[in-house]
Amino acid sequence: MVKTRAAATPRPSVGGAGAADITAGKISFRSRKIVKSTPAKGKSVATTTTAVLSPPPLSSPGELAAALSHLRTADPLLSEVIASTGAPAFISSPSRPAFHSLAHSILHQQLAPSAAAAIYARFLALIPAAADPDAAVVNPAAVLALSAADLRAIGVSARKAAYLHDLAGRFAAGELSESAVAAMDEAALLAELTKVKGVGEWTVHMFMIFSLHRPDVLPSGDLGVRKGVQELYGLPALPKPEEMAALCERWRPYRSVGAWYMWRLMESKGAAAKKAKSNAIAALPSSC
Repeated sequence: MVKTRAAATPRPSVGGAGAADITAGKISFRSRKIVKSTPAKGKSVATTTTAVLSPPPLSSPGELAAALSHLRTADPLLSEVIASTGAPAFISSPSRPAFHSLAHSILHQQLAPSAAAAIYARFLALIPAAADPDAAVVNPAAVLALSAADLRAIGVSARKAAYLHDLAGRFAAGELSESAVAAMDEAALLAELTKVKGVGEWTVHMFMIFSLHRPDVLPSGDLGVRKGVQELYGLPALPKPEEMAALCERWRPYRSVGAWYMWRLMESKGAAAKKAKSNAIAALPSSC
């Protein structure tokens, strides 16, 4: 596990710090203002416009390398974690459509991985032409054709069945669509998707990072990411969700990748602690 060194880089302030408080490299594709000078009297006035160029998804060629390069330069402590950890993989294909990904997330909520996988497999078996998971056609019409009783029979709770039907109904009614989801920015996605029953902020953040491969998502409420930030910067207390934006400002516009490394950092710490405990037990004298 990487040993953090507070002296290696200044600790970010959490007391109302903003972007100006934390030095970070400027990325050219962030918002930029195009200002035209005021014309002579009597002529039309050109208004100030703002062109916002969204960074490409992390699955785009070269984007992950750009993210790692930026993070290494922007945060020396994070650079140490990157050096000791394998790079993340954001696979561009095959990729589930947005509806399928969200349904998958709902089915997996609050379940052990093995139990969730078993229920998900039975769910796919209910969908026509879904015997092969890679060829599954999980769409709103197919889900709406399943009754609550059908879903209960495969182990889906009544509440989750209602969540799935609400999600399918919103897609079927046109409130949500694959193209609309792809076009929305992070704020709009969070606002629209959390209208779906059973879909909260954490689910939307995971969807944006691992399904849409959005590069600049900070799951500020995720306990693992918060613990990772505390460990990375040697903070005396677990940072509050509202403090995370200032602490992680230097990672922009690749906060998704920074968050991924916080999960890996805590996994590494847990593995090290487990190994140390095992070694301590092995060193105990055997009983006669």
